[in-house]
Amino acid sequence: MTITKVDAIPVAYTEPNDCDSTRSLLFCRIETSDGVVGWGEAITQFPEASRSSAVLLEGVADIVIGHDPLDHHLILAELERRMWWYTYGGGIGAFVLSAIDVALWDLRGKILGRSVSELLGGALRSELPVISSSHAFNASLEFEIERHGAYVRDDGYLGIKIGMGKRGESRLGYEFDRDVAFVAGLREAIGPDAILIMDRGQSLEWTVSDAIRRTQAFNDYRLTWMEEPLEPRDVEGFRRLRQQVTCLIGTGEREFTVDGYQDLLASGISDVVGFDPGRAGGITSGLKVIRLVEDANVWFNAHAWSSAVTTAASIALSASTNRCMLFEQKPLANPMQDELITQPFVQHHGAMAVPTGPGLGIEVIESVLEHYRIR
Repeated sequence: MTITKVDAIPVAYTEPNDCDSTRSLLFCRIETSDGVVGWGEAITQFPEASRSSAVLLEGVADIVIGHDPLDHHLILAELERRMWWYTYGGGIGAFVLSAIDVALWDLRGKILGRSVSELLGGALRSELPVISSSHAFNASLEFEIERHGAYVRDDGYLGIKIGMGKRGESRLGYEFDRDVAFVAGLREAIGPDAILIMDRGQSLEWTVSDAIRRTQAFNDYRLTWMEEPLEPRDVEGFRRLRQQVTCLIGTGEREFTVDGYQDLLASGISDVVGFDPGRAGGITSGLKVIRLVEDANVWFNAHAWSSAVTTAASIALSASTNRCMLFEQKPLANPMQDELITQPFVQHHGAMAVPTGPGLGIEVIESVLEHYRIR
């Protein structure tokens, strides 16, 4: 059996969980001479990144085609030798390598008749605890408090994570007293025991003093962790922050390489390490990051705010370690989760089942990708 075809499929879709903004992704389809198909994804997010990544993926397809699909590490090594000039530190090359890597894991599992979780050594649990992960975008914070409270109270999520500084009219993250009142309202709406996470959006520019003041105030309402409160390279700022707060601090979502995560963990500034297989090296790099996380005795968190392909890869990684506290799911139905695969991922009573089918355990509906394809 050999790999006979590698396709790049860039898509764009409307994301209800992000104020109906247009988000872009790149899918990688790898097919063998026996007709087995593996799927991978890169979280490119913007159309120009999707298009350029698609061109790059098509450009290196000749390296992948002709190989035995089980020659995973050999294929990656040859790709890295070819792509060294434009993959150092991440970027477009990292998107392409991530998508190919996930597709190769999916292929391996389908060929061997085993789930990716089995290939990773076996899932340590059959299901993961799930929280709602969303943005607040309505100008009425009372509306947003009720909406997010209902995810826990009515839908069964074990907690919520809310991004600030996002699209829409909520303007969270700009006015201190208003932000604190919002968090207080959230705690009342979700109850005393639910998980509560706040995430500074990248459009917000907080000083170290801003981050300390807000995190301390939010923590009065039993904050589980504060995510990305400062720019990732502000190591000294993170150290000052961690000395003055008691909740966990999360960061890492903008790292692209295992080396980057190694430096992050060596700095000692992160209690929760965000990893995205769709942009930071796929499942192969995810395993390496998990080993680093386990050695540092911190927490691994899949930053999987994307399609069902990345969700499946992220669940497999999360289930492979005891250092995963929770799994994030978008609460509003969206095309790349609910239309893309035959059996969408759904949480039940705050739990997400770990797929047991071959490969990623999902069946992609190719007509959906064609519908959303960027032409």
